[in-house]
Amino acid sequence: MCDALMVENMHDVPYTVCPGPEVTAAMAVLGAALRQSCPCVPLGVQVLCAANQQAMAIALAAGLDFIRAEGFVFSHVADEGIINACAGDLLRYRKHIGADNIQIFADIKKKHSAHALTADVSVAQTAAAAQLFLADGVVLTGTATGHPADPQQLQEVKQAVKIPVLVGSGVTLENHGDPSNLKWKNI
Repeated sequence: MCDALMVENMHDVPYTVCPGPEVTAAMAVLGAALRQSCPCVPLGVQVLCAANQQAMAIALAAGLDFIRAEGFVFSHVADEGIINACAGDLLRYRKHIGADNIQIFADIKKKHSAHALTADVSVAQTAAAAQLFLADGVVLTGTATGHPADPQQLQEVKQAVKIPVLVGSGVTLENHGDPSNLKWKNI
């Protein structure tokens, strides 16, 4: 049995900063089917690239439990261009559509991105900012899909925040020991 499942449009490349309504519609249908098949499993969605309001709408329509948000705090440069922080707009949108029960897990120092704009802000400070801006949890990754998170950064982030710290890429038995000790993992 799994702890949770998350769907994302990973193979919908190249990503755009504002994907079309057909992506949102397809993901909502998929999410609803997944909810029907897995009524007791926590389910979530991420829509690339940084389509966090679309993910929130999908989660609400499909009865999902959480979203994974890119660019929640601090801007960064991604493959798709500059991604600006969205915490204020996303939280207001969540309230506006009546989706306060849907959790937001915020990527910090997101993979596949340059962080020169925030080079003077540590990953722990970024996590603390996400907590201050009311994220329900933070997601730490390696530099690319499948690459492990830095163990030192993981410890720093865990010490910096009281919200859940999730590992979002590259978890193996070799680099994190028993993954059942982690709250959430992406292998």
